[in-house]
Amino acid sequence: MTEEPRPYTLVAELTYRCPLRCVYCSNPRDFARHGDALGTDDWLRVFREAEALGVVQLNLTGGEPLLRDDLEPLVEGARTLDLYTNLITSGVPLTRERLARLKAAGLDNVQVSIQDVTAAGSERIAGHRSFERKLEVARWVKALGLPLTVNVVLHRENLDHVAEVIALAESLAADRLELANTQYLGWALANRRMLLPTREQLDAARDVAREARRRLRGRMEVLFVTPDYYTDLPKACMDGWGRRFLVVTPDGLVLPCHAAHTLPGLSFDNARERPLAEIWQHSAGFQAFRGEAWMPEPCRSCERRTLDFGGCRCQAYHLTGDATATDPACSLAPAHALIEAARAQAQAPSTEVIYRTARAADGV
Repeated sequence: MTEEPRPYTLVAELTYRCPLRCVYCSNPRDFARHGDALGTDDWLRVFREAEALGVVQLNLTGGEPLLRDDLEPLVEGARTLDLYTNLITSGVPLTRERLARLKAAGLDNVQVSIQDVTAAGSERIAGHRSFERKLEVARWVKALGLPLTVNVVLHRENLDHVAEVIALAESLAADRLELANTQYLGWALANRRMLLPTREQLDAARDVAREARRRLRGRMEVLFVTPDYYTDLPKACMDGWGRRFLVVTPDGLVLPCHAAHTLPGLSFDNARERPLAEIWQHSAGFQAFRGEAWMPEPCRSCERRTLDFGGCRCQAYHLTGDATATDPACSLAPAHALIEAARAQAQAPSTEVIYRTARAADGV
């Protein structure tokens, strides 16, 4: 029997503005059309409504959330609700003084993104000189007594550096290292020919991560997320559509995942116009792929349907043009050949880079 959907994490995308231009950015490719429509009071109300629904964890993200001038009162408001609050940041706009204010306001954790182990490698992916700054910010986090998560998105250009990435995280005294292989949606899908690794690269990196997880147990948590393109069975995307996560965009759309609003034919409500509880329980967008009624074969009769919930709807749409299709990452999917073809292309990668830019977004 499937457990009743109840959100436990609110992903607050405070802004899509960002100093970086990362080639795998999870923001929509038309991000320039989504302004910061929610003010401080709007976000604080969203936090209250989310907590009343059962949310216990808040991810403050973007874009770059530090570009919001009201980040301190937002953190303070989350603290009054006892939400575990995680700041997901590039670190670039941060000062030590502001970080101290955020800690005093009640911030629980800081996640700093690092693109590679060298300045050159980092700049190629981020499109911005930021490597040394990120290391400085990570050291501030630890010096001020906050838990530090280091997030490194993995791809063909840095997978061979995983041992060095782990050593860097150790040198920063990180509490958690997320080795998160690229998920190919949005900007990452546009850059798939340059980012998708070979299976040999992936297997070697996974072995290194597995050994580090054993060696560092009790000192640093090491998480290695396998990309969908190299699994035979899909993962439960966001723990299943509309089951555990609420994502609120800068302009107030309430979504079950970051890319849901890229699916045609679906409508999503706005937090400025409808209470969060009504949206979670009754909105057409959340109901669209919640449960099993929508599933085609082979999902409908698969014994894993209550484990993976059909895989990723956004991936299904952006690869096949049909959001109801079985996720092509599944080896049983009728469209699995699309994934196999992408793996074959990884043997002859492209060097072309499409950076995250508002100008590029206008032309896609």
